[in-house]
Amino acid sequence: MGTIDSSVDQTVSKLEGQLQLWGSKFDELVAKAEVAGQEAKLDAHKHLDQLKAKLDDAQAKLHEAKAAGRDKWDIFKHGVESSWKELDAAFKKLAH
Repeated sequence: MGTIDSSVDQTVSKLEGQLQLWGSKFDELVAKAEVAGQEAKLDAHKHLDQLKAKLDDAQAKLHEAKAAGRDKWDIFKHGVESSWKELDAAFKKLAH
């Protein structure tokens, strides 16, 4: 096992942790939307639906990269990073 293998494992673990954190934040946003007024609730759900799609996409890309194995990480790395940037931007947009 070289440093590349452990580096990929560390990256995957970090990304899985971030996904769990984002999943928890998403659940909090859904709960807040449920107690909002009807008009705010409709608007929030539109944004939450978009956010959920990005979250699902990021999870799928990470799962695909993990299934491909460490030796093919570089092939999937760009897609995973792209999904992460979109998801991070979406969470930041909803937070402000």
